Amino acid sequence: MARKTNDDMLMEDELAAAFLEDDATTMLEPDEPAAAPAEEAAAAAHEEEEAIEPSDEGDDGWETGDDFPGQLAVDVYETADKLVIKARTAGIKKSDLNVSIHDSILTISGVLSGGEDDQTTRWHIQECYWGEFSRTIALPVAVREDENSVKAELRDGVLTITFEKEKVEAPKVIPVQ
Repeated sequence: MARKTNDDMLMEDELAAAFLEDDATTMLEPDEPAAAPAEEAAAAAHEEEEAIEPSDEGDDGWETGDDFPGQLAVDVYETADKLVIKARTAGIKKSDLNVSIHDSILTISGVLSGGEDDQTTRWHIQECYWGEFSRTIALPVAVREDENSVKAELRDGVLTITFEKEKVEAPKVIPVQ
């Protein structure tokens, strides 16, 4: 899930600016009283509490993720003659899984359904991702993309895609005379 607003957090640019401008903005005028550090901390904590209070309108400041499909975690490794990609896909049906390759770009996408319940009135913890997911990977080595050289298998909640690597000839040394 992605935040709509980050009022209670500094973004990277704001954080850098805060450090760079710290000396200029925190200098006090001679007649201006200095705030006690404890007062500043209490005020900051109070602002933070107000920023995360849930509203009565049901909008908690979090998007549902409709615009941002979840990402699939993958492991990519190679053996002497194969490139292997593994992804945990527990709970995904084969019919809800799409795997494609074009110009050494692998795309794995699909839908993970089953987390919705029409009877739910209030969530207490929601850590599982349900919905669309997608992952695109630029393959790190040259592989054969023909149907006979690629194997995709879904077993025990793990998708394993195995490619045969292209045979790369060693460079030929040309003697200089």
